[in-house]
Amino acid sequence: MSEAKEESGRDKCGDIPSNDEIIEEVVDSCKHLNINNCEADTEIQGTIKNGNEEKDFIDEVYLKDVDISSSPEQLEERKNLAIEKKESGNSLFKKGEYELAREKYTEALRICPLKYVEERAVLFANRGAAKLKESLNTEAIDDCTKAVELNPNYVKAYIRRAKLYEDTDKLDEALEDYKKILELDPNYSEARVAAIRLPGQINERNERLKAEMLGSLKELGNKILKPFGLSTDNFQVQQDPNSGSYSINFTQSRK
Repeated sequence: MSEAKEESGRDKCGDIPSNDEIIEEVVDSCKHLNINNCEADTEIQGTIKNGNEEKDFIDEVYLKDVDISSSPEQLEERKNLAIEKKESGNSLFKKGEYELAREKYTEALRICPLKYVEERAVLFANRGAAKLKESLNTEAIDDCTKAVELNPNYVKAYIRRAKLYEDTDKLDEALEDYKKILELDPNYSEARVAAIRLPGQINERNERLKAEMLGSLKELGNKILKPFGLSTDNFQVQQDPNSGSYSINFTQSRK
């Protein structure tokens, strides 16, 4: 009988696999293919990301060592060369060649001595502007942040970063930057308007997120309560106007 059962799992020819075996083999192949594809996609994305990071990377540890071993004349010469590269970058930027402009600003940052913080702040801000034009918003924010770290009074870098924060829906951060701009330049009208406008937008966003979260919780609650013949409609949430705390009351629905 056992031999007969084994025979039933295969075709009468013996060498031809059964339907179950074929299905199992196909599923295993698909799983293997999917894993390989995922690994390939991850590798490609990682290569692209690393490529961009390597292009823009500034080795400040190495630059510090070079600065220490340089004479005052050499430091000045390197600063002037960095300014020349910055001007080349500015020309490319005006022509709309943003990637080439970004490369020039990076070259300048790699040779400009660390002691010239204001010059380096401008270079980071300019490179951030080029990245903005390339829709590299996160990287542009990073460069603007570096610029204001080097020069905390750099209004243009704050303005650029504030707009980037707004574009990426980081409204709280944008508001803080606009407030900082008004501290540095109280007459900057765009920052004043934004400082009035953004609190309302932030509140509206928070209310929307709260409604979405409550909707998701209600949906989950209904799934959990359904086997018991209940729903979230059986529970009423009330807020105490004095303390602000919430209480939950159970109500039996009438049929």
